Amino acid sequence: MYLNVQEKDPAFLYETPLLHQSFFWSQVKQTQGYETKAFDMKARVKDLKQETSSAFLLDDLLVQLVPVSRDRTIGYVPYGPVLSPLEDRMGIFLEELSMNLRDRLPDHCILLRYDLPWRNVWEEDDLSLELQNLRLNWGTSTKALRRSVSNQLPSDTMLIDLTPTEDEILERMHPKTRYNIRLALRKGIQVRQVGHDHLLTFYELYRETCERNHIQLHDLSFFEALFGPEDESASVTLLMAFLDKTPLSAMFLSRSAHRATYLYGASSTSLRNSMSTYALQWSAIQLAKSWNCSEYDLFGVSPTQSKDHPMSGLHSFKKGFGGSMLHRMGCWDFAFKQEEANLLFAYEMVEEGYHLR
Repeated sequence: MYLNVQEKDPAFLYETPLLHQSFFWSQVKQTQGYETKAFDMKARVKDLKQETSSAFLLDDLLVQLVPVSRDRTIGYVPYGPVLSPLEDRMGIFLEELSMNLRDRLPDHCILLRYDLPWRNVWEEDDLSLELQNLRLNWGTSTKALRRSVSNQLPSDTMLIDLTPTEDEILERMHPKTRYNIRLALRKGIQVRQVGHDHLLTFYELYRETCERNHIQLHDLSFFEALFGPEDESASVTLLMAFLDKTPLSAMFLSRSAHRATYLYGASSTSLRNSMSTYALQWSAIQLAKSWNCSEYDLFGVSPTQSKDHPMSGLHSFKKGFGGSMLHRMGCWDFAFKQEEANLLFAYEMVEEGYHLR
């Protein structure tokens, strides 16, 4: 397989609907203290698709260097690469890309972790982990690709088509969702775009949400980083729903190319019957349409509506807005230093987060 990879300044990343592969996101991660690198890729169409064309495909890639110990990192690729080959060439492509990147990443990088945005080609097959590893490594020389212990970004989401009119989008929603949106508006819920001066208010709502749902709490600086990056093709806006002057729910809404994405949300434990979260999502949809976005990514649901899943309630809530399911391939690892990578894998099996003893 022919694949040419060249490093470039992250400022020259292409416009993409995947916020996490944008220059905006590179700036966010750098503000949070991570080193990022960007690479151009050039591949032959006939190597990736079932075609005889002599043409080339061009794309690029953002890699975030994540510390896992004092002197070791992993190269994390959030929702990348976007360039997607046919199923029988996926592993060969990722192997070739990894081998190209190995010489362009620092020596302290022990592995690459691809958080693949590709649609899961095995979603109907319900393959075991072992069979998934076998299938992706089919045709590779090293057989080094390995399903990660867990995903970093949501692998299951719902996408709402924003091309119809607002009335048509409402009509596609579940009747209960439409009712709750209108109920929230009748109760006097108002949604406004707010700025950095409301970040502490968001954070208090977020703290309540994490305590209520037993979710790990990010530090305030994590959200501080969302304010300030400059990128004409991407941005993040903070929306907040109020009843009179009382903030009840809030969310960060991003825009990247033609896609809007619901990044982070929070809501108060009190006055939940105000249905403010329904008004908040409807306002996000309206704002995304005003930006000329063609789709809205609800960013993270359980893979099915099974009541046994801890995210089943979130699944039902988001499904009500009429989106279609997207199951992505999730995280896959390619180790450069196998012994050190094995230590990380063993630790990840029993602990949360990246740490290497």
